[in-house]
Amino acid sequence: MMLPTHALAGMALALPVIVVAPEFAPVALAAGFAGGVLPDLDMYVGHRRTLHYPVYFSALAVGALALALAVPTALTVGLAFCLLGAALHSVTDVFGGGLELRPWEGTSDRAVYDHYRGQWLAPRRWVGYDGSPGDLLLSSLLAVPLLVTVDGAFRLAVLGGLVVAVVYATVRRALPTLAERLVDEFGAVLPAVVLAQLPTRYQQGVGIEEQ
Repeated sequence: MMLPTHALAGMALALPVIVVAPEFAPVALAAGFAGGVLPDLDMYVGHRRTLHYPVYFSALAVGALALALAVPTALTVGLAFCLLGAALHSVTDVFGGGLELRPWEGTSDRAVYDHYRGQWLAPRRWVGYDGSPGDLLLSSLLAVPLLVTVDGAFRLAVLGGLVVAVVYATVRRALPTLAERLVDEFGAVLPAVVLAQLPTRYQQGVGIEEQ
């Protein structure tokens, strides 16, 4: 799934806090957003492996949530929702497409790396791929309760996420061709250290195979 979907899902986790403990709502919303974004910081450094931990994030989130319920402070609530957002992101990426350049072709058997079992989890493709119409629909559905409930900077964040989601979904199928052309055009002049950071799906036989 695309990053806006994960960010909105992280924020949506905090909706019950708005009702039950509104004094912690801002920190829960912000932490949920941050946790939803966190795993994708590995986009160009071992994507869906370096910062995606479906088992470990989930286990840590359960413990952090128990701590927040027992000792509710801004710190414990923030930690709990950050980990919940990261866990949700790591787990739900399994239900999207694989890591191939054109995930709608369904040629990859890698969705998310499970560090606990030491193996890649296969994509279920229930949501198609990142930026698919189904993914955009999911972003929109997540945004509705948030827009009804939150205001101020959080409302702007939700609206901004929706805008990014619409734009990304619109151009998604054109991005692989653009990436290939850029690598073909500039790959020969890029330093080796830069080429080494490019996922192999963006390359034409250049670079290091992802493990």
